[in-house]
Amino acid sequence: MEERILGRTERPVSVIGLGTWQIGGSWGEVSESDALSVLDAAVEAGVTFFDTADVYGDGRSEQLIGRFLADNPDLVITVATKMGRRGEQVPENYNLANFRTWLDQSRTNLNVDQLDLVQLHCPPTSVYSHDQVYDALDTLVADGVIGAYGVSVETVDEALTAMSRRGTATVQIILNAFRTKPLDDVLPAAIANGVGIIARVPLASGLLSGRYTSETEFAPNDHRNFNRQGASFDVGETFSGVDYETGVAAAQEFAKLVRDHLGDVPPAQAALAWVVQQPGVSTVIPGARSPEQVTANAAAGSLPPLSKEFLAAVADLYDRRLRASIHPRW
Repeated sequence: MEERILGRTERPVSVIGLGTWQIGGSWGEVSESDALSVLDAAVEAGVTFFDTADVYGDGRSEQLIGRFLADNPDLVITVATKMGRRGEQVPENYNLANFRTWLDQSRTNLNVDQLDLVQLHCPPTSVYSHDQVYDALDTLVADGVIGAYGVSVETVDEALTAMSRRGTATVQIILNAFRTKPLDDVLPAAIANGVGIIARVPLASGLLSGRYTSETEFAPNDHRNFNRQGASFDVGETFSGVDYETGVAAAQEFAKLVRDHLGDVPPAQAALAWVVQQPGVSTVIPGARSPEQVTANAAAGSLPPLSKEFLAAVADLYDRRLRASIHPRW
């Protein structure tokens, strides 16, 4: 699989990575054996970048990755984790002492001395502007606790604020055919500043796979059930903030565009390729609950360039159905 340099980390990573929220929790039950099979299938498909967080399954995702890497010591995998959501979401909690406590737990979970990349996990907006936060992160790099740091953001403005700091190696942001605002300013700024872009929620929580209907039911512990109105965290993390019924209709149109322009390419692969092929994107991190999903997702990294006609049709779909409700919010 093609690899790209992940911004200021200077690490090569696969253009299709693996998001591991699914194997931690909030997507329904995934057994330990199934989770490890997902990790194994990802490596077999050429994935060299795993994204996790300390709160995914209360550390379960990190622990499973740590176990997998300990069992496969010759693999060269970059693991990005996140911190900041174990305590109350208030700016004063983002300090060096808390960072050390949270990261000590992540190092234990992942069974490493140094964490490859640590991202602030969608903190309050003001945190991105606090000098002391970046001073603390710089200290952790100097101490060898972390190799590099980045941010995971909800909004374009948060991304641009973080990019202005010389130590910010990466920005993780929601980017997909139903959430296109980062194309306007964030991706050009990333290119100009040498910052890596990690694109998350690339399938709009599965909508862009084209498999869901109005009758689709999700498990009670699946965020696509309990967070549709933003009850637990930013609603933009669930279906990219798109109203479900609107999203299903838009996804059906997207699937038709794929058939018309790309033939038998699965909609999910087309949606992933759409993200991968945006200038400035370093890696895309779809999640998966089965080895088959991982393999299919990885294949998107090998699709030929999408046609101008298809890209224009996708942009028109967004403009007609989604822009008014999505573009102003994030």
